[in-house]
Amino acid sequence: MTDKNMNVLDHLEELRKRILIVFTAFLLIFISIFVFIRDIYSWFTRGLDMPLAVLGPLDIVVIYFSLAAVIAFALTVPVVVFQIWLFVKPALTAKEKKVTALYIPASFLLFIGGLAFGYFVVMPLVLNFLLELGTGTFEIMLTADKYFQFVLRMTVPFSILFEMPLVVMFLTSVGMMTPMAMKKNRKYAYFAIVVVSVVISPPDFISDVLVIIPLILLYEISINLSAIIYRRRLKREQLKERQEIVK
Repeated sequence: MTDKNMNVLDHLEELRKRILIVFTAFLLIFISIFVFIRDIYSWFTRGLDMPLAVLGPLDIVVIYFSLAAVIAFALTVPVVVFQIWLFVKPALTAKEKKVTALYIPASFLLFIGGLAFGYFVVMPLVLNFLLELGTGTFEIMLTADKYFQFVLRMTVPFSILFEMPLVVMFLTSVGMMTPMAMKKNRKYAYFAIVVVSVVISPPDFISDVLVIIPLILLYEISINLSAIIYRRRLKREQLKERQEIVK
């Protein structure tokens, strides 16, 4: 067997190891959460003025499992990011290892921040608006399945989209993105944000606006962060060139 084939097998073995660690972490977190799932369910439904209905006995199990799985996935995110970093670490320089290590806690904080923003800010506003819209016209009855689908639609997309500044910083640091390009393509980015916001939010104008505004702010923050990283990268490159000239 050639050295190249051995290298590929080593990478596959390392990848299998990282995936196994992530799966084990997810499973342990899932089991730990499921032990307290009734209390967690009560916490998520504490602000509702009506009980949630189920359409069959199996729905109870499905809802408990789904809720535990989503929470376990959120808590496994830092493990996933850390394992990805360990997988690519051998190919990084000492400076790149130091820089990329800072992205691990930042990615988790942004992920949790997105979930919190969606759950505590956007979701109550949208839910109250929609319920008031049907008051006096419909007999409102929420099923647990539909309610938690709504919760996920109002939270998970934000947790992913809140990673935008971190992704932009990373791409700028490796030379794949510049703040000038982001400014030049701002109108196209805004259009994409509007399209994404309309897709992930309920079909009403208020919900769309509540999603669009923070995403546009995130894009503008990303431009400023990209500019900082870009200036630092230019300084490093210029310093390196001067050192090479001196040599």
